[in-house]
Amino acid sequence: MILTTTNTIEGHQIIDYLGLVTGVGVNSKKVSFTFSMDKFYNSLEQSINEVKEDAFQKLQQNAINLKANAVVGIHLDIETFPNTTAIIVSVTGTAVNVK
Repeated sequence: MILTTTNTIEGHQIIDYLGLVTGVGVNSKKVSFTFSMDKFYNSLEQSINEVKEDAFQKLQQNAINLKANAVVGIHLDIETFPNTTAIIVSVTGTAVNVK
């Protein structure tokens, strides 16, 4: 599956637009609070990367459900809520078939 933020894929022709697909991930573990800011930022970065990967996997699965072989125009939105340590990642794109 090809995933891209661009609206076209070089070397491929879009033959069918199948619709919008999304993937949303929410952190399932708490960011560890510590007296070391380096440890806190590393923990936050790791959590964001895990949630982002989950969101992309859901986006890809939703595209597969539409029988797509690519997603173009991907937009990524990351929301963090420091008071609750919640992290939400939303990924949206257009499912297409390319040849």
